[in-house]
Amino acid sequence: QVQLVESGGGLVQAGGSLRLSCTASGRIYSDYAMGWFRQAPGKEREFVCGINWSGEYTAYSDSVKGRFTISRDNAKNTVYLQMNSLKPEDTAVYYCAGDFTWHGNRVAVATTGYDHWGQGTQVTVSS
Repeated sequence: QVQLVESGGGLVQAGGSLRLSCTASGRIYSDYAMGWFRQAPGKEREFVCGINWSGEYTAYSDSVKGRFTISRDNAKNTVYLQMNSLKPEDTAVYYCAGDFTWHGNRVAVATTGYDHWGQGTQVTVSS
């Protein structure tokens, strides 16, 4: 079994920055892609960004492109989400997700493309 633990959420003013981290542990048998999703109250969970196993390929939703950056440190089994120029509409619970089944360089954008999830971390952006 694999565990994902997020950290780094909090309260920030509009225009500010936050960095989220997600560390994987447990029975990891292959290289894996990672993603970040978010869910605001009353809304469905939505894709934010993802990164392939090597870090060579990334994908972003249009709403965060140019403001958020995903990266990873495979030596630490950790993926990061640097969030800049935050807006009130970025307020949500942020979840990291792992695709621990080998799919080559795929970066899934749907929740069904990931088989393990973290517990979520709250990000609140005040106006």
